[in-house]
Amino acid sequence: MTEPRTRQVREDEAHAWEALVATARRTVADGLVVGTSGNVSVRVGDTVLVTPSGVPYDRLTPDDVTGVGLDGRQVLGTAAPTSELPMHLAVYRSTGARAVVHTHAVHATAVSTLVAELPLIHYMAAALGGPVRVAPYATYGTDELAENVLRALDDRSGCLLQNHGTLTHGATLDQAYDRTAQLEWMCRLWLTASSVPGRTPSLLTPAQLTETTARLTTYGQPA
Repeated sequence: MTEPRTRQVREDEAHAWEALVATARRTVADGLVVGTSGNVSVRVGDTVLVTPSGVPYDRLTPDDVTGVGLDGRQVLGTAAPTSELPMHLAVYRSTGARAVVHTHAVHATAVSTLVAELPLIHYMAAALGGPVRVAPYATYGTDELAENVLRALDDRSGCLLQNHGTLTHGATLDQAYDRTAQLEWMCRLWLTASSVPGRTPSLLTPAQLTETTARLTTYGQPA
């Protein structure tokens, strides 16, 4: 099979690839993925750098850089991109995302099999744009899954994938990763509270979430 023709890696892409690999390795270290499951991408201009398919993250080097255009055509490297490329590209084409993190986090995946939307167990749902929806199941790597994810992401920066995992996006890799970690934590919290015999977790109201959303706009240090 003829290898795809690709161009030289620019300096900004090399730096972005280094950050992408670090983020991918972090998903393993933090227990959000096992083996080569899950995938990470980051957009640099009109190029999307993605983790390659089936390659353990601890083996990735600068020479393994893998990048595609927004049309899906490979422009960097020769390794096959992640099988979930359609899902990543759909997010970039439809949102202002600059980074996407997809995991098979245990608690989030468990919740995705139980409900159509993560109950409002904690106010940090506001950091993801509101109640986190579950995208209906579709075979991995398909356009159908990508379409389901986009619907679940409407006005949100994260969603659950039924019987599959999570997807979050952000302006940076750090932000996308932090949203993934927050989503997994909220799912774990809800599962823990729901498991107490004879008790039902108290949930926040939409009005309470709206109040938190307003407060988050001034959270943290001034720019």
